Amino acid sequence: MSDNDVRYGIVGAGMMGVEHIQNLNAVDGAIVTAIADPHEASQAQAQAAAAGPVEVFQDHRALVDAGVCDALVVASPNYQHADQVLELLDTDLHLLIEKPLCTTVADTERLLAAAEGRSAKVAVGMEYRYMAPVAKLIQTVRSGGVGRTHMVAIREHRFPFLTKVGDWNRFTENTGGTLVEKCCHFFDLMNLILDERPARVMASGAQSVNHLDEVYDGRTPDILDNAYVIVDYPSGARAMLDLCMFAEATLHQEEVIAVGDAGKVEALLPASEYRHGRRGVHWVGGVPTETVHDDRIAHEGLHHGSSYLEHLDFLDAIRGEREVEVSLADGAWAVAIGAAAHRSIDEGRPVELSEMFGSEGGPA
Repeated sequence: MSDNDVRYGIVGAGMMGVEHIQNLNAVDGAIVTAIADPHEASQAQAQAAAAGPVEVFQDHRALVDAGVCDALVVASPNYQHADQVLELLDTDLHLLIEKPLCTTVADTERLLAAAEGRSAKVAVGMEYRYMAPVAKLIQTVRSGGVGRTHMVAIREHRFPFLTKVGDWNRFTENTGGTLVEKCCHFFDLMNLILDERPARVMASGAQSVNHLDEVYDGRTPDILDNAYVIVDYPSGARAMLDLCMFAEATLHQEEVIAVGDAGKVEALLPASEYRHGRRGVHWVGGVPTETVHDDRIAHEGLHHGSSYLEHLDFLDAIRGEREVEVSLADGAWAVAIGAAAHRSIDEGRPVELSEMFGSEGGPA
């Protein structure tokens, strides 16, 4: 270990915690030195995944007190984020917080207030920004490749929620709801592609197929498994999410599309395909498909190498070489759109984003 190495601790050693460990193993200058998780099986799988010996703690407080880390990755269950991160913001450790930032808008506001004036870096994990065809789509839009962008469409047709420790992800009270837990990634992409904060949300969704025959402590899961969400922006642009979580019999799990007055650009996953159609140049059926890959990726992992790239950027931010890619405010807005979508479904009406935040206009 050199003086330039950054020591990482992992808070929450479940599936995503292990994913972060495996990616950090491949990042030059990053060393995983500790994990914090009360679950013995999770501790064991994290130790097995680490490239070297790690210290094991029952909770994040004991890990912090040990003084063996410079940065922490918070990958604990969603409902634990708010209280854990609130305490961790009172340290001088750099923090990467897995999505969603937390489960309610009120909790995001607590964290934003606590982080004011903090010098150590704080970032939110939004891996989809780093997936190669999505990153190229964003670059194309930002460089004017589709002209003025008017529409963004994101489709995720995928498998049901996986099993987690204690089955915590089967209930909205623990996750913030499907549109917060799973879809904050996509709402973040909408905001990023359009370079705006949203104005209002209208949604329709239900729990139609998944988990209806499961019972935990006498309760049936209540998480949605399909939805349409429309997000309006002040400029007049709009975005749409089409989510189905009983559609694993599919070719493309995710499709991200942006359309402007000069053309259309598409990113398709997991095929890592990219298409850029230009009005006046291409016609229906004549747009070429390109397979894209980021050659920097040293570990593909569960997210097509995006977690690896996320860690490269976060390490550069820790070293003062760049700003964090996804700020607490970005994470808060993604939660707010998901929460507004759930409110729209529950109340059968469009929901203004101004209703969601206690502060006027929401976080900057």
